[in-house]
Amino acid sequence: MPQKSLTVPTGGQGLYEITSEAGSFVRGAGVDVGLLTLFVRHTSCSLLIQENADPDVRRDLDQFFRRLVPPADDPSMRYLVHRDEGADDMPAHIKAALTATSLSIPITGGRLALGTWQGIYLFEHRDAPHRREIVLHLA
Repeated sequence: MPQKSLTVPTGGQGLYEITSEAGSFVRGAGVDVGLLTLFVRHTSCSLLIQENADPDVRRDLDQFFRRLVPPADDPSMRYLVHRDEGADDMPAHIKAALTATSLSIPITGGRLALGTWQGIYLFEHRDAPHRREIVLHLA
């Protein structure tokens, strides 16, 4: 069973597309039919499948989550206790809890069985740049 670790550098909050990297891994493995599992090894970012044609979708999703879960120094978030790593830390954990840390995508004909406008994204929830590790596993 092929497995690979992918490192994704981020520049702060936002969505970072990794569809081509996942597709290359699948093609290189030579698997015709199977299942790709992606797992992010962090608690303050997440993974999602989302539209990859219009960049406004990514911008709107990012803005929605920023409004849904504002920074800890926002008056509406006074109840938060965990603030060890800054005002974006606990909100990042909340956003990750609302989304997914793993995805499963079928492999058909040696390719990801994504829809026409679907892409795979790392969703960074922290303000500072990070290097995020994603495990890709084929079965």
